Amino acid sequence: PEHKVHSKLFVITRRSGGNISHITQVGTGNYNEATGEQYTDLSLITANESAGEDAEATFAALMNGELPPEAHTLWIAPKSFKSRVIELLDREIAKGPAGRVAIKVNGMNNVEVMEKLIACSQAGVRVELFIRGICCLRPGVPGMTENIVVKSVVGRWLEHSRIYKFGEGDDARMFIGSGDLLNRNLERRVEAFMEVVTPETREQIDRIITALREDKEKARTMQPDGTYTREEGGQGTA
Repeated sequence: PEHKVHSKLFVITRRSGGNISHITQVGTGNYNEATGEQYTDLSLITANESAGEDAEATFAALMNGELPPEAHTLWIAPKSFKSRVIELLDREIAKGPAGRVAIKVNGMNNVEVMEKLIACSQAGVRVELFIRGICCLRPGVPGMTENIVVKSVVGRWLEHSRIYKFGEGDDARMFIGSGDLLNRNLERRVEAFMEVVTPETREQIDRIITALREDKEKARTMQPDGTYTREEGGQGTA
């Protein structure tokens, strides 16, 4: 009762003879005809059995009026979201200047996550934050966030997808899901995330991040004082 169910999750359980298998979908947006024509969202479907078991456990808990238990393959907030983000940020901190973080969300105000991002910057990790709306972390502050860039992209379609990427190349771990880095998403909502693991889907995620990074038409970059500037006469990206 105290938590809003904000996850975009479905699971199909299939029985064939004596065998049971699962097909699981995690998305970033609602199953809604109107918003489906106005928002940019992502959806990922898998036959991974561990993901299916996590999804089934989530639905079982919700039907009993309980919070979903700690998940294994999926991230399910509030028990398996913030801790996983912190864990992967620590992984990049351990790499020092070779560490990389790219996150696309709608908002960020969670102090624990922001303190960890500051620690990333201080360790030399390059951090790119594509945050459409509210962002309570100021980039470019000497000794604190000089290795962090914050951009907001607002275009024709509402940027609604959430992407979390930790690392680069084959070592990178990528996730999509329903939650931002706001206190409500991390602590007071049920959210669902899935790792992007196949080469073709990972390539699509990288294309989205590259487009956001290179856009000079719609993108606005936050300055150390919290204001945003827009590059005049810039070009958009496809």
